[in-house]
Amino acid sequence: MRIELENASIKNIVVKHVQLPKNKNHPRGWHTDIGHQRKVQSYKVETKWYETYSKNSAARLPKCLAIETYDEEVLMVLEDLDEAGFSLRKRTVNWEEIVSCLKWLAKFHASYLGQVPDELWEVGTYWHLATRPQELAILDDQKLKNAAAAIDKKLNSCKYKTFVHGDAKLANFCFAKDGQVAGVDFQYVGGGCGMKDVAYFIGSCLNEKECERLEAQILDTYFGFLQSALEERNEGLEKEWRSLYRVAWADFHRFLKGWSPGHWKINSYSERVTAEVIDALDSFDWGK
Repeated sequence: MRIELENASIKNIVVKHVQLPKNKNHPRGWHTDIGHQRKVQSYKVETKWYETYSKNSAARLPKCLAIETYDEEVLMVLEDLDEAGFSLRKRTVNWEEIVSCLKWLAKFHASYLGQVPDELWEVGTYWHLATRPQELAILDDQKLKNAAAAIDKKLNSCKYKTFVHGDAKLANFCFAKDGQVAGVDFQYVGGGCGMKDVAYFIGSCLNEKECERLEAQILDTYFGFLQSALEERNEGLEKEWRSLYRVAWADFHRFLKGWSPGHWKINSYSERVTAEVIDALDSFDWGK
């Protein structure tokens, strides 16, 4: 809710009021305690994020002005990004706008490289395997189902970890007229490999042909920004994370096929990438 202030130094604020329903209804039928507790935890994480970690981000996001909690209710008072100049929302983006979002992700990941996500999600992203047993149970793709744990392990055993946004879709970016962006919605921020955010973001705004055609350009662009944002170049990080881009893609594909088998994001590129990742699992060096 956007609220206009009187006799204050700022014109507007945005208030996020979380009041979790008792009936736990969900449009896709997940009415269980697992889904409810995941949602409860997500708001605890977001509250902790704004209280403790958000001020350290080099990537633009709303300033937190106040937080209050009462039982399972949370009230967050945030800067109005519209007033700050980030008033545009995009349903489609051109390459320059994709570059702006990749730059945001790179700056975000560089800000938290090597930090421990204390009281955030230990493993960031809303589709993390351990929090999605229902979607895995009904997954019809048996080969992918069998490989799910190995894909998850490969991602989570990476040497270089940061904080991931966890829901870095196009809808969670606010654009300014000069092309700059700010990010919102930090319910699923937590530890992990930055490729999770990059793969998920790209999947949210490009069709399968563009995902394939631009893959190398996307990675080159992101890592160019990441290396610039780090205090010194880290070739080991780039080598490791580049090798995990398709693993991250396959990890989200696993969730999507169990959650919504008819979803538009399930396409031939995702199927082919996932098949290649599964075929390559046996050659991974798990000791690294």
